[in-house]
Amino acid sequence: MNGTLVQESPAPAMSETLEWKFSQVFGEKTVDEEVQDVDIISAVEFDRTGNHLATGDHGGRIVLFGRADTTTDHGVPRKDLEQMDCLPTRHPEFHYKTEFQSHEPEFDYLRSLEIKEKINKIRWCQTANGMVFLLSANDKTIKFWKVQEKKIKKVSHMDATPTHAMRNGPLIDSSTSNSCKPCMKNGASIPYEGVQSLHFPVVVTNHETSPVARCRRVYAHAHDYHINSISNNSDGETFISADDLRINLWNLEISNQCFNIVDVKPANMEDLTGRTYSVLRSISC
Repeated sequence: MNGTLVQESPAPAMSETLEWKFSQVFGEKTVDEEVQDVDIISAVEFDRTGNHLATGDHGGRIVLFGRADTTTDHGVPRKDLEQMDCLPTRHPEFHYKTEFQSHEPEFDYLRSLEIKEKINKIRWCQTANGMVFLLSANDKTIKFWKVQEKKIKKVSHMDATPTHAMRNGPLIDSSTSNSCKPCMKNGASIPYEGVQSLHFPVVVTNHETSPVARCRRVYAHAHDYHINSISNNSDGETFISADDLRINLWNLEISNQCFNIVDVKPANMEDLTGRTYSVLRSISC
């Protein structure tokens, strides 16, 4: 049979190949390097937009990342974008934002049980006014966190000039400066001339901002078994927490009360059938 053999050229390789690697800790680790148990990542969660990433580890810490390439044009001119069928593909990049200690190790004296600080679950909540909110849970306790950008204040220098030090507030009332001497706690006094020679810090507020995390609520003492799930409701006000046998409904603003909505604990523990995961699937409430 006569024919022509055509050799097909190989398909062009992608300029940036996404390479997957398995790692349970941050940073590059050598084969011989020992990994600390507290550094092992135990929870990973994206928010709904995909622009924020939170991770939790065995040490009870939460690390937040923000997506750096949030623009859609990727630096391509608008004229060229209009002629394209699809936008050029680019792997997302996440930059470190902040980290904070979410949970500490505890001890339940009633049950003689050690509660580890390991983060089991993280859930992002609705954002408001540029602030992000998230829930974090270990085996027994859930915490509600608020993270917002705050301007950085730091001491620029130690100023010895009285007029410059006045920026942080007057040292001594001018009407009493000649008649009164500042006193110390032990009763000793300092001459006014000595006050003028003291060095006071000058605090300057920079235009730079830094994320600061603050715990708003702590939801505790509601589960006899280890928490395996937390899930937000679409109303932005409530969430559920679940262990193997019970599911509780919480209000984000009320930490001392919850409602038990599911209890599957059998009368005979030999017939035990546990639940390993629970989630809310509501779209609108």
